Amino acid sequence: MQKIKTFTEQEFSWPHDFYSDGTNCGLRTGRPDLGWIYSKTPAHAAGVYTTNRFCAAPTKLTKQLITQNQLLQCVLMNSVIANSFTGAQGVAAVQAEQQAVAIKLGIAPELVGVASTGLIGAYLPLHKITQGITQLELTKKTTVTRAVLTTDTHPKTCCVTIKIAGQPCTITGFAKGSGMIHPKMATMLAFITTDAAIEAATLQSLLSELTTSTFNQITVDGDTSTNDMVVTLANGASKTPLLTPTSPDFANFKAAYHHVLKSLAQQIAADGEGATKLVEANVASAKTAAEAQAVAKAVVGSNLVKAALFGADPNWGRIISTLGATSASFSPDKIDLSLNGHLLIQQSQPLSFDKELVSQSLQKDKVYINLELHAGQASGQAWGCDLTYDYVKINASYSS
Repeated sequence: MQKIKTFTEQEFSWPHDFYSDGTNCGLRTGRPDLGWIYSKTPAHAAGVYTTNRFCAAPTKLTKQLITQNQLLQCVLMNSVIANSFTGAQGVAAVQAEQQAVAIKLGIAPELVGVASTGLIGAYLPLHKITQGITQLELTKKTTVTRAVLTTDTHPKTCCVTIKIAGQPCTITGFAKGSGMIHPKMATMLAFITTDAAIEAATLQSLLSELTTSTFNQITVDGDTSTNDMVVTLANGASKTPLLTPTSPDFANFKAAYHHVLKSLAQQIAADGEGATKLVEANVASAKTAAEAQAVAKAVVGSNLVKAALFGADPNWGRIISTLGATSASFSPDKIDLSLNGHLLIQQSQPLSFDKELVSQSLQKDKVYINLELHAGQASGQAWGCDLTYDYVKINASYSS
């Protein structure tokens, strides 16, 4: 497998012929709140979206565009106001945004996707949005990665390069998400751009497959937003050969793409509202991969487990109780459990351990929970965070 070259946030760069910008249009004070990403030519597009039945107007429109045309050239995005549960007025606002961007860039409206995040039930101040669109330019800046943030403490970014037929190809992604995170494809938005040449149908198949083990395996608070969306654009500007499932470099591209999705997903989980640590659950020897993933997500999603980890309390009973409440196949007499490498249960027998030593390990900024089910050969992972006092403080005053 080809080595994936990754870049730090400071080394972040867009693939060939991708541009972006961000600005403050007055939705909030002192921070960017509106931005876009743009491809010099129409890009093949793929997306996955919220399963919430109250799908927001911008998410619904972008889903329709990608499903029908499989092409996008620009995605406009804003924070602060989700434009969700806003009826006909919300739909009209999205269409007006499309038109304003199309006029500014000289492209067809159906090549313009829209994404929003923020307060549900509030109407967009369209005059501020349209005025902000006139301020956006085609730059290589990364301001857009901050324009989509709500309660996030920082942008989530990932940039990698690989070689296809000996030529460099770049995959760059960014995401936002801190609360309302429990995707099924939070408020979670992610955008991935690449200069690889790949057909939309192939890209969609890859995104749908890899989302199940990345974005769909994170949880912060168990709530699925009305605006969740992950969109990938591929414009082929690297001039590399068209990637197909039978291409020699297809596996390398898939591995790099998966790396970007997984990195962004983990960054979202680690930046959960009020969180102090990232929690990773690894489930091994499960009967099926689906069961392994379900168990892992249940464990990182348990409020009792999350609260215990905030307090660095090695209360393994909460993990066992959560496992027992799932429908996964296993024998209750054959479970192994480790916390940060410390074996606490073997063959369902509690072991003696140094509580202070394990507690100290749980004070680190990453916690590993490892479960062996001894029911098969499948494995799964999920990521979450601890539950802190600050989570309640943040969400007690979100709309005020």
